[in-house]
Amino acid sequence: MNNHYPRIRVHTSTGYLAIREGLSFTFYMRRPHHEVAPALLRSLDAYCSAVGPEALSLYSDQEGDFHEMDSTAWEQFRREMLADNQLIFHLKDAARNEQGYEFRYHGKVLDEASLALEPDAVSVVSFWLPTEYLEEHGPRRVCELALELAAPLPFCSGQGGLNFNCELASPGVWRAVRGLCFRYPGMDIPWVNRAAWHIGTRVRGVAWLTFLGQPVLGELGEVQGLRSRLHSPETTVQSLEGERAVVTLGPWPEAGDTEQGNILPAYRELATVLEPWLYHDPPLQDDDFTPEDMLRWERRFLD
Repeated sequence: MNNHYPRIRVHTSTGYLAIREGLSFTFYMRRPHHEVAPALLRSLDAYCSAVGPEALSLYSDQEGDFHEMDSTAWEQFRREMLADNQLIFHLKDAARNEQGYEFRYHGKVLDEASLALEPDAVSVVSFWLPTEYLEEHGPRRVCELALELAAPLPFCSGQGGLNFNCELASPGVWRAVRGLCFRYPGMDIPWVNRAAWHIGTRVRGVAWLTFLGQPVLGELGEVQGLRSRLHSPETTVQSLEGERAVVTLGPWPEAGDTEQGNILPAYRELATVLEPWLYHDPPLQDDDFTPEDMLRWERRFLD
């Protein structure tokens, strides 16, 4: 057990690693894919430069089957990203049972017709890291990487920190996550694609790194106004280019542990400040994670 987060390894009956602890950095952008794509490639270049291009060694085709990511596939990936005729991309490492490097992107067209049907839809990208990367390079370097990922992106909001590295659609995973998430409130549940249809310019929740853009930051009184509302000694508010900011809740990402009385007061303070702008997912219809469970989890830093 790390002092800041637990070591989680949940295996299926066949030995497959279904859930482990990891980190994710997710950004919500209320911009159409053709505007996001060039910036996204710059962020992906920063990610690959940090973790090594071999970390993303598999790509998913439109049927969900994974193939080897060689130099030819990388060239094709870049062409398809910029061609504006494909909106979903998923890259990951081959050693799925050991690592946790992933790139997930769901773009949106966001033209007049689509906005009429889904007015709060956004494009979303998520970069994943294993906790081993954090332990090898330290939290300062991970923060620097997160800022490099964020810099080119036209985000309205974003968050970075601990997550449950898993595929929620796999059988039994929601039930297992439910058994862990209320104990470790600082760990995110990685169902960002669903939120991307409804979040608009709201904020999905608070995390170790909480990224805020417009209009929320302006409604908070910009960086100075936000900083004046936060008093936890290890919380910092940093101004970013483009009238944006990132709130950092301490030097390390923290999972918390409600069984040990560690309820993450700095996270609770930020959640209270952001409550009017927090996003709430439509209720799940799942016996393993009920609508009541979803609301309880979303309000874990408020109630």
